[in-house]
Amino acid sequence: MIGGRCMLRSATLRGVDAVPVNVEVSIVGGLPGFSIVGMADAAVQESRERVKAAIKASGFKMPIERVLVNLAPSSLRKTGSGFDLAIAIGLLGATQQIPVEALGGMLFVGELSLDGSVRPVPGQLAYALRARELGLGLACSADADDLVEMQDMRYYGLRTLADLRTGEVAPIRPMPCASHRPAPDFSEVSGNAAAKRALQIAAVGNHGVLMMGPPGSGKTMLASRLGSIMPPLEEDEKLEVALVHSVAGEDISGFLAGERPFRAPHHSATAAGLIGGGSPVRPGEISLAHHGVLMLDELPEFKPSVLQQLRQPLESGYVTITRADGRVVFPARFMLVASANPCPCGYYGDPDRPCTCTVTQVNAYQNRIGGPLLDRIDLHIDVRRIDPAQVLSKEGGISSAELKDGVLRGREYASWRQARFGKIRRTQDTIEACRMEDSDREFFEKMAQANHMSGRAIVRSLSVARTIADMAERASVTKDDLCEALGFRLREGVGGL
Repeated sequence: MIGGRCMLRSATLRGVDAVPVNVEVSIVGGLPGFSIVGMADAAVQESRERVKAAIKASGFKMPIERVLVNLAPSSLRKTGSGFDLAIAIGLLGATQQIPVEALGGMLFVGELSLDGSVRPVPGQLAYALRARELGLGLACSADADDLVEMQDMRYYGLRTLADLRTGEVAPIRPMPCASHRPAPDFSEVSGNAAAKRALQIAAVGNHGVLMMGPPGSGKTMLASRLGSIMPPLEEDEKLEVALVHSVAGEDISGFLAGERPFRAPHHSATAAGLIGGGSPVRPGEISLAHHGVLMLDELPEFKPSVLQQLRQPLESGYVTITRADGRVVFPARFMLVASANPCPCGYYGDPDRPCTCTVTQVNAYQNRIGGPLLDRIDLHIDVRRIDPAQVLSKEGGISSAELKDGVLRGREYASWRQARFGKIRRTQDTIEACRMEDSDREFFEKMAQANHMSGRAIVRSLSVARTIADMAERASVTKDDLCEALGFRLREGVGGL
């Protein structure tokens, strides 16, 4: 049919947002051909072959005239294979092989297999949010497993292109969320009472933690159990976390059930893998740890140039990636938990095993972390090896349930305090929230001056002290709270940092 036209709605991912795109299909006549215009990347251009094969496999006919597909707006770069479904349906509508009158209220996203089946694509949640904003239903693969039930949101599922012969698409419902997966328990870690206390404080106030000690002292075991004492995600946090993981093409069922993310990238991670990047731009590990825990085991083994890129996200709670065609913003409000050996051999400062490293090697190894990054980590703790008798003892240590009870009580008191006295948004708010007595303030000033603490270190130490006071349900920060907070920063233990 010469002169046939059809326009459908689709979208392309840019960061964690789905940007609307109009898919215009026109049969323009002339020599046979199939062209796609509108700043389409290689994956979109390859959809021509997938669409042709899928249409034939589904019992439809490809037109013998020239087919022109325009993806508007033309100034926006389009990426991914999610346009396959809209292009195929638009072509079938333009050639009047299917009725399209009932399809105007949908946003189409899906990849086509050569046999005509419809495959899900990453970012279903982002597409759903955009469709709801536009007042449209989302038409996608019936096999999509990351659909989220939302108010005023309609989903329609397609298994193959052949389902379109009637011109209608069957509605589908999202699958129920999976239950929580069992997490390892702190009772499995012998001793290390001070480290457990520090991790409990971190869980209450979302403070960063650096654990330093010799190999086998339990640093990794402690960090991997932090999620077991964290409170479940709140409703708005569930959607934020699920959105980032949906865009990355990862399972989101656990997050919708309230489970917090826990990411532990290998120390060979690149800047793009840790911070985000690539083409198209994808979220990095810090964004996948949003509202959760980012564990960096063997911190000095990471490339210093990669580690220093953590500094800005730790302060702002988001990361901005700038490219020639614009910038992309990813959320990155995470709790950093890092572990490190004090030296290359791992035994510097160990009372039982001598260190084989030179002073130069120890300093060079510890300097790989960098002072500016260390200044942004609130809690610095030494983890020592446990006595063999304690390891072999049948008596377990404090359990995750006991620690979590303290976390929930501390957070509940902090919420009550902020509702009464106001939330902390500025540096001055942190100081005022401590409500210190004059004598306690004078003591803290002297300690900060004697130890040459930076302005950031002063504020972060006060923030830790405020968290400790919340755990004790005290409205004012006392000298004991200040001393404990300073003890986590002014270390003279095995690390020597």
